[in-house]
Amino acid sequence: MKYLNIFLLWKFFALAFSALLPLVNPLGSALLIVGFVGPVPLHLYRTLARRIAINVLIFFGTIELVGSAILNFFGVSLPIVQVSGGLVIAAMGWSLLNQASTSSSTDEQKSQVEESDLQSISTSLSERSFYPFTFPLTVGPGCIVVTLTLSAQATQDTLYRTLIAHSGIVLATVSMALLIYLAYANAPRITKVISPSTAHGILRVVAFFLFCIGVQITWAGLTALLQPFLHP
Repeated sequence: MKYLNIFLLWKFFALAFSALLPLVNPLGSALLIVGFVGPVPLHLYRTLARRIAINVLIFFGTIELVGSAILNFFGVSLPIVQVSGGLVIAAMGWSLLNQASTSSSTDEQKSQVEESDLQSISTSLSERSFYPFTFPLTVGPGCIVVTLTLSAQATQDTLYRTLIAHSGIVLATVSMALLIYLAYANAPRITKVISPSTAHGILRVVAFFLFCIGVQITWAGLTALLQPFLHP
């Protein structure tokens, strides 16, 4: 029985981690963070990464515990979450594509802004740590749908086994938050490994895929909403 419980724990850990990893994509999102934040000191990236990681834990914990109840309370269906969230993600991807292609600030100008207004930049990053850096840039509607689905599947024949299954999901979200912190805290170092032109190119590609993910999520929601009309 003990080994079955351990297997159940790691089963739901593996399911949650493997499902959330491509959606969160810590390394790819770290490049997006650099594009949005810009050339600020490394300690600000670490502070922002810590706040985002904590927000991610709170986000997943809330969805895991009361996500379904919140949606039911407000009368919001998962397809609606997909459509609205997908549109937000697509808009962010489009905005970052334009920003990456039209940015013309020199390193000297950026350095002057960084040195003269660090407190203002720190305050601005703190205010944006949840929206848009945590949601929907790091975790979006796709993560909500996956977490709600896994939470429903974690219901077992006994309360003890149900708690073990949910513990596997929680363990996966903690691991995901740790990966996010490591990637975001070292985001400037990651971009320094490659040349600026290559970094901009990768950033555009990642931004394009962010746009595509948003469109895909929106389309999945629209398909679910229109299905009763297409197949009466």
